[in-house]
Amino acid sequence: MQTVVTDLTVRQIALATEQVLGKSVQISRETDIARDLEVDSLSLMNIVMELEDAFDLSVPLDRLASVQTVGDLADLLAMLRRGH
Repeated sequence: MQTVVTDLTVRQIALATEQVLGKSVQISRETDIARDLEVDSLSLMNIVMELEDAFDLSVPLDRLASVQTVGDLADLLAMLRRGH
């Protein structure tokens, strides 16, 4: 069941990224956010804001420092949704 949640989270990350970047993206858990998607820090913050709205949660900025891939971001969102 965890895989389904993660897949939906990755899909939501893709939707938020497309909205912020204004272009279609193909992502997987291994996609490097900065290198593969060419997302700078400002765009990342906008993507995170979209995700905060979508999941009705707040992402602490210090937790973003360890996020490099889409999978890292999906895992962080899953952890925050569980209240950790």
